[in-house]
Formats: sequence, structure tokens, C-alpha cells
Amino acid sequence: MSSDIDSYDDVAQWDLNLPDGKHTVRFQHGTTSGRRVIIVDGKEVRNTGWQFKLVGKESFLVGKYKACIIIEANGLSYSYILEVDGKSLKRFVENRKKVCRTWIPGVLGKPHRVVLEKDSLNVWLMV
Repeated sequence: MSSDIDSYDDVAQWDLNLPDGKHTVRFQHGTTSGRRVIIVDGKEVRNTGWQFKLVGKESFLVGKYKACIIIEANGLSYSYILEVDGKSLKRFVENRKKVCRTWIPGVLGKPHRVVLEKDSLNVWLMV
């Protein structure tokens, strides 16, 4: 799978802040061919090629989290919804804000991210 994917074909992009760092999810959808390409952090993780079904779901991983893009038809256009761990992105982010506490201290002039998951007491450190 290629790591150099043109972004001009993107129909949707999401930026996620997860405990293991920041991630970017890009989605390409050929509305006449049904082709679906999912790119996570610049790496192609799924490419379906030609499909007759233009709507549906595509599942993949973002770090350790299960993610799914839902493709829905709205008349002559399409909508794309990202779910993470079975929740809409909005609900996932709201839940993460409740269970996590994040600090970004400067160490030797460089920012570091420290995340405490209050429910599991896991601590993440990203340099």
C-alpha cells in the first residue's frame, strides 16, 4: 500500500487527538465507481477498488481504536460519518474529555503530552 496518496480526491478528513498522539484520517470515495480509500496518517490502510454499492460502512483501525466510516446518500450527494469505538466522533470526543485529563508541559523547550485516563489510571506520555 502506498504512503504517498494525493489529497485532491479526498471527500472527507478528520483530525483526532488520541492518547497515543494526533492522527489524521482521510477518505476518498469514487461516487461513480464506488471505490473507497482510507488513509490514516498518510498511509493507505484500505482500498476497495470498484464496487457497485455506493453506500455502506468501511472499518479500520486508528492506533488501537476501531473506527468506521459510514457512507450515506442524501439525494444526489453523500455524507460521511466517522465513528470511533462504536460512537460518533462527537460522542467519542465528549467521552474522552470526561475520562481523560491532559497536560502539555514543556521539557527542555519541547512540548510533551501527558494523558491520564481516569477510569483505568493509565498514563500516556508522548514526546
